[in-house]
Amino acid sequence: MVFHPPSWVPPLPFDPPDSIPISEFMLNEQYGRHPFRLSRPPFTCGLTGLEYSWSDVCNRVNALASGLSKELGFTPNEGTEWDKVVCVFSVNTIDTVVFTWALHYLGGISSPANAAYSEDELVYQLKSSSSKALFTCVPLLETSIAAARKCGIPKDRVYLFDVPKQLTGASSDSQGFKTVNQLIEESSSLPQVERLRWTKGEGARRTAFLCYSSGTSGLPKGVKIAHRNLIANVLQVATSENPHRAKKKKPGDEYNPTEVSLGILPQSHIYSLVLLCHTVPYRGDQVINIPKFDLPQVLAAIQRFKINNLYLVPPIIIAMKNNPEVLKKFDLTSVETVFTGAAPVGPETAEQMQKQHPKWLVRQGYGLTETSTVVCSTAFHDVMDGSCGSLLPGFEAKLVSIEGNEIKGYDQPGELVVRSPSVTLGYLNNDKANQETFVDGWVRTGDEAVVRKSPKGYEHIFIVDRIKELIKVKGLQVAPAELEAHLLTHPAVADCTVIPIADDTAGERPKAFVVKSSSVGLEDNDRILVREIKKHVEKTKARHKWLAEVVFVDTIPKSPSGKILRRLLRDKDREERRKQGPRL
Repeated sequence: MVFHPPSWVPPLPFDPPDSIPISEFMLNEQYGRHPFRLSRPPFTCGLTGLEYSWSDVCNRVNALASGLSKELGFTPNEGTEWDKVVCVFSVNTIDTVVFTWALHYLGGISSPANAAYSEDELVYQLKSSSSKALFTCVPLLETSIAAARKCGIPKDRVYLFDVPKQLTGASSDSQGFKTVNQLIEESSSLPQVERLRWTKGEGARRTAFLCYSSGTSGLPKGVKIAHRNLIANVLQVATSENPHRAKKKKPGDEYNPTEVSLGILPQSHIYSLVLLCHTVPYRGDQVINIPKFDLPQVLAAIQRFKINNLYLVPPIIIAMKNNPEVLKKFDLTSVETVFTGAAPVGPETAEQMQKQHPKWLVRQGYGLTETSTVVCSTAFHDVMDGSCGSLLPGFEAKLVSIEGNEIKGYDQPGELVVRSPSVTLGYLNNDKANQETFVDGWVRTGDEAVVRKSPKGYEHIFIVDRIKELIKVKGLQVAPAELEAHLLTHPAVADCTVIPIADDTAGERPKAFVVKSSSVGLEDNDRILVREIKKHVEKTKARHKWLAEVVFVDTIPKSPSGKILRRLLRDKDREERRKQGPRL
């Protein structure tokens, strides 16, 4: 049984174009975007208030394209996109997307890296992507320089985004590194770069973003997102929300009204990259960028800029729910909707948030990097507890049982498999993973789901388990197998596995079950050994991958084929925690 979007969802207004780069789609009214003259400034710094109009943005993109072409030797119609890969490792800035569009004008690839990465993790992405340059910021400069050195990227190929002085302090480490603003200034005497001469289909074949996604095994995999993939998802999200926005239009208005959204989510994450960096500006809305999460700072920005839409992840929602007295100090009456993704928000949390702020509509969405993000989202008029909402226009979905049979009814769990023009080109240099995940135009999500009808009769997607067994820490993915491989390099570890455990502030945290090696003597202190194992992880892994707990066991449960049975350990751990009751 193939599931489709509900009847209220409008069809896509046109087939996503396949002969233009993303930059052309975003900076040209020909492709249905909100008119520039009626649009708000797309990106505003939530700390300083600095912003650029759409006219300024277009000029900066063109100038930066010329500056990058001269600086890096990138020519729009020469070579392939793989000759022009640049890694972006930075906190949120109002120029990150400007840089990306300039790079796309040159036919290049942007490879966003998580700002929480350790040096070793950044080295892995730089090498895997074959990045030719690195754009970063002063707070991350030390890590960037060390990683670039290990990858053979010279210092004069490390560049800086300008960030608010609150983040740089009195540091002078930036001396000698060119900034984005300097590249733009230097382009004043340069000719404008020629436009890309793409033929039909090139936008569907050429990679625009190389985003790294944690899989079920091994290190993060580079996902090749084509220009048309991202364009398609922007159109899908915008089209699905048009009916709601049209209801807000006043008589005589030429277009739907524009809104203001919170931009706290990392611009390196696919959730933010598609929704906040592209969909929101495409609709003429404004994004208030904040470099990193600080609750009073976020609340002050909501009050100052009269923000309407909060794009969040569960840990931020929990932080807001747990600090009602702090929220009362700010005027939050402008807020209309809260949209959450990256991980499910618990029904109790959503219910309590709704009680504290009854005028806020809490919506959820579901997506993954391999689909250029959003697959389904909650409609404004059809909210159902625990649901991830209905399919977006242009999506088809199936549920497949463990045995490989297609499920033909409601309330029957199976792996969610989807098809859409937003489904990406696959993984970089990983044929095995491509064969397992991308099958005849469909993508296997690795998530177990059921389809149920709402009281209004519309089909909703419910994610009930994680087949891929990823751990979600503050919206960031952690692959158990990556941590397991690293743990096995410790001399005291003979075998191990890692599972998620619930955490009030992070959503989930990793917990390790370890079988001691024969080299560990009976006299060795378990508490000291636990600390040594935790430190082993903390030396090379980002903070969200650090272990919350380590437990020693005699054996790791496995199937006859050798597959680790993490579910058995998860169920046992949950039962033990239930018996212990709340921890003080």
